[in-house]
Amino acid sequence: MLKVDFHVHTSSSDGTLSPKEVVKRAHDNNVKYLAITDHDTLSGLDEAIEESFKYDITLIPGIELSTQHNNESVHLLGFFKDDNFKNNDFMRELATIKDHRVMRAKLMVDKLKDEFNIEVSFEKILKEANDTIARPHIAREIVNCGYPYNLEEIFNKFIGKGCKAYVPTLKLSTSDGLKLLKKYNALVFLAHPKLINNSNVDELLLMNFDGIESIYFQNAQSETSRFLSLANKNSLLVSCGSDFHGDLKSDDRHGDIGCMNLPNEYLSKLLLALDLPLMQY
Repeated sequence: MLKVDFHVHTSSSDGTLSPKEVVKRAHDNNVKYLAITDHDTLSGLDEAIEESFKYDITLIPGIELSTQHNNESVHLLGFFKDDNFKNNDFMRELATIKDHRVMRAKLMVDKLKDEFNIEVSFEKILKEANDTIARPHIAREIVNCGYPYNLEEIFNKFIGKGCKAYVPTLKLSTSDGLKLLKKYNALVFLAHPKLINNSNVDELLLMNFDGIESIYFQNAQSETSRFLSLANKNSLLVSCGSDFHGDLKSDDRHGDIGCMNLPNEYLSKLLLALDLPLMQY
């Protein structure tokens, strides 16, 4: 079975490895198809694409776009079939989201101090974030400041959804997010459906999705079976993802690159939709 990964983050958003280092790790893990899907940014793609030429890896330009539906965050994975992701209008749309993320991070830092007496430097967090600032940057700074919590505890107690220091991302609707990505010739997948709590996944899939991330690192086997069944029922493509962020020692919510298997029946259909050939080994 070919090793693939369609959900990977770099230091251009909230990963710890640079795009070059991510591609090298994918190569070391014998991954043949790799999608870089940083949060709300495309800034690491050129570096990753250039690095992929050194290895026997097909690099798929991607993004994980933050949207809102039914008062919760719904993430979309966009996989671009051509160079439309470089469109200047698209870049400007993403810049608006990026600017909001900076304001969001400042609000969360303020809430951490007011609600929990946890003081961290917003300036240091901003400096650490190469491009797009996200919650893991805040969580890592809390750990670096010596507070007695690991990353999972920080999300569960302080900055996760429903916690007192949580601030939502920009309220781009899921419907508008779908339209935005499709406007620039991307296949759009519903990311990690197991993390959706307020909405019925079956109803969400009635939107104009191309696929669903049915095979995901945090899934129980029963969840994977359910989401594969949903994909088949709705004639949707299937992807798999580790949601790799790089910091494996202190983060059990994300896997290593290539740790999830995508059966050939799903991989071949996905590659066909992306106008990519299936490697033969």
